[in-house]
Amino acid sequence: MDTYKYLFIFSVANMRNSKLKDIRNAWRHSRMFFGKNKVMMVALGQSQSDEYKDNLHQVSKKLQGEVGLLFTNRTKEEVNEWFTKYTEMYFARGGNKATSTVSLDPGPLKQFPHSVEPQLRQLGLPTALKKGVVTLLSDYEVCKEGDVLTPEQARVLKLFGYEMAEFKVTIKYMWDAHSGRFQQMDDDLPESAPESEGESEEEDDS
Repeated sequence: MDTYKYLFIFSVANMRNSKLKDIRNAWRHSRMFFGKNKVMMVALGQSQSDEYKDNLHQVSKKLQGEVGLLFTNRTKEEVNEWFTKYTEMYFARGGNKATSTVSLDPGPLKQFPHSVEPQLRQLGLPTALKKGVVTLLSDYEVCKEGDVLTPEQARVLKLFGYEMAEFKVTIKYMWDAHSGRFQQMDDDLPESAPESEGESEEEDDS
């Protein structure tokens, strides 16, 4: 808190530790925290009476779900531009939504060795070995766009090279150490200016 000019709250879609590690490496000049929200809330302070600096209790209120903290000296514009451009695709897992419909045409699947054929059949594909070549015997629809993928569907998509999950970090809020102002990133005006002494600390948490 005493080292960096700005504090940003970010949310993560389709969390992957390896992807977050890549971002940490790219932002070595800054500090990222992605852990237990309640611990971070205690560190920052959850009310005016126990916050470490002005208005940090407003930050604590937003620590819900898969979110983390980025401490940096980079400006709001620099941070927003970098994370807006950053996205990584990877293979979906069971429980992810299909981003497109995938259908397989019948015919030889020469990308697979013959030893994989029993595994494909086990996953539900109508396959057989023809002259030692894995062959799809009929049309096969792996998934429809919008489907919540089963583990089996996710496995088939991975085997056929379809990446459907997007790892994305979105910057949600910003706190300015100099002014103590806390704002939503898509707002020009601060969500909350520093509260002067004597103002009520009561908040509507509903």
